[in-house]
Amino acid sequence: MKAAMIEKPGVLAIHEIPQPAVGDYDALCEILYGATCTGTDQHLLFGRFPWPVNYPTVLGHESVGRVVQVGAKVKTYKVGDLISRVGTLPAADGAFDINWGGFAEFGIARDHVAAKADGVPEAEWGGYRVNQVIPTDIDPAAATMMITWRETLSYLTRMNAVGPGKDVLVLGSGGNGLSFLAHSVNLGARAAMLGSDSREATAKALGAADYFSYKDGDVNAAMLKSFPAGFDIIIDAVGKKGILDAALGVLKPGGIITMYGLDDYGLGALNPLNARGTFTYYVGGYDEAETHEQVVAYMRQGKLNAAHWLNMDTPYPLEKIGDAFQAILDRKMVKALVKIKA
Repeated sequence: MKAAMIEKPGVLAIHEIPQPAVGDYDALCEILYGATCTGTDQHLLFGRFPWPVNYPTVLGHESVGRVVQVGAKVKTYKVGDLISRVGTLPAADGAFDINWGGFAEFGIARDHVAAKADGVPEAEWGGYRVNQVIPTDIDPAAATMMITWRETLSYLTRMNAVGPGKDVLVLGSGGNGLSFLAHSVNLGARAAMLGSDSREATAKALGAADYFSYKDGDVNAAMLKSFPAGFDIIIDAVGKKGILDAALGVLKPGGIITMYGLDDYGLGALNPLNARGTFTYYVGGYDEAETHEQVVAYMRQGKLNAAHWLNMDTPYPLEKIGDAFQAILDRKMVKALVKIKA
């Protein structure tokens, strides 16, 4: 089968690799679509991922597959089901690794529900809780966005602070930033964004109360003109060193700040004297699986529309995945949709 493999930092190519073997709790899926992740995938592609990576590696974690075969002990999935976050397995002989392996023609979903019920150690199924059944009324191409939406919604839900009466500022206008913006609006907050000029229309379509450009001369002054009291919550969706520290000046006393992005992972620093009072730094993380049903509900209600993020009408074939990543680098789109199985 074909798979998109990073041979070494900066080199992405299509390779023929073995189809993954199916275990007792596994469902073999033909992977229909995947979406590029501007953060994780590009960090892997260019050798900037903040954790160890064994190259060559098959990338992709925003994938949707259809079940074509089930193992002997599978109870939760059946042939024909659409499953989120499907990826191939690493080579048994060590010839290649995976960083989730979603950009491949076939992948594995593991029946974590059945495995848990049968007393299988959690280490063998815990990471597969992201393999959730996608309802039949959800477009599988649009469902690639569910991974980003679930992660970011779980992050906000666990923060337990975003809601009516709260003012939220999102730093960064990429896929994650726009997701935080949309979720904040859906949760009832008033939200604004600091980002690139090209993303203002998208942010406004998602419900942004105001939009500020990185090119503004005095960004904080512009923000305080629109939000005189400042913001209750500030979310850095990019992780560039210095951005969150500079935004402390528009955080309300008692507010919450957090860094979600990876760009300068581990290098950020905050000077508390830049703040207008005491603040909380949120580090609660997320659990993607826990927000699956809520994301499905938002999609059905029209509150999350993948077309704001993806090239829904013109997906890239797997063989052209390099062009998809180049389009992201050229800022032609927020995220790129890749059609894996014809």
